[in-house]
Amino acid sequence: MSEHNAERSAGFFDGSYDAEQLPDPLPASPFPMFEDWLAEAQGLGGIPNPDAMCLSTVDAGGQASSRMVLCKQIMAGDGAVVFYTNYDSRKARELAGNPRCALLLHWDRLGRQVRIEGRVTRAPAAMSDAYFATRRWESRLGAHASDQSQPIGSRAELVERVMEKALELELDLSKIIDGDGRGLVIPRPANWGGYIVWASGVELWCDGAGRVHERARWDRELTESDNGYSGGTWRVSRLQP
Repeated sequence: MSEHNAERSAGFFDGSYDAEQLPDPLPASPFPMFEDWLAEAQGLGGIPNPDAMCLSTVDAGGQASSRMVLCKQIMAGDGAVVFYTNYDSRKARELAGNPRCALLLHWDRLGRQVRIEGRVTRAPAAMSDAYFATRRWESRLGAHASDQSQPIGSRAELVERVMEKALELELDLSKIIDGDGRGLVIPRPANWGGYIVWASGVELWCDGAGRVHERARWDRELTESDNGYSGGTWRVSRLQP
């Protein structure tokens, strides 16, 4: 290859063709960049559920399973993220037996991806109460009615359960039928709440020209504490694509 062609090729791969690059040097923590990426995805428009993330767990027999949940909070100072679910669901049962998980957020339109691995604890009840109160009334009622992950005979049976739960909670159905449900008091069920994922490893990825992508990984040791876990200093390295 001639020197001229070599320079042109290098320009293609080093970002001259608008391929995004991770900063050099890499930041001490991945979380400020993670926060920025999520905020940009949320503000861009046209990206359905930009806070959606794939949660992977493993059962007692070693079988992995994955599903989508929503990243509802980034605790950047702690190096943790929060999601909410039913505590009797399959994911919750697997986390009870093996409190480790992996998370993946991917924004195809932005050519970015975040991978997180870590330990999991339940969120404090006050945190779960506060978030539950912000949910739409339909979601709050549904959390009471659904035995998540359990079989049911039909859609009609599920809808009937929802209406039965509305009566059991003594809800003013006129606010549901004739209004938008505002003002309905629906407390958080005891078997529903948050989980905090304390990151031990984080990888940031962005799309690169010619599939020569940008990757970097941060790792740290976790120490159990009264509030969940505390993390040591991040160790960071670039990875080949």
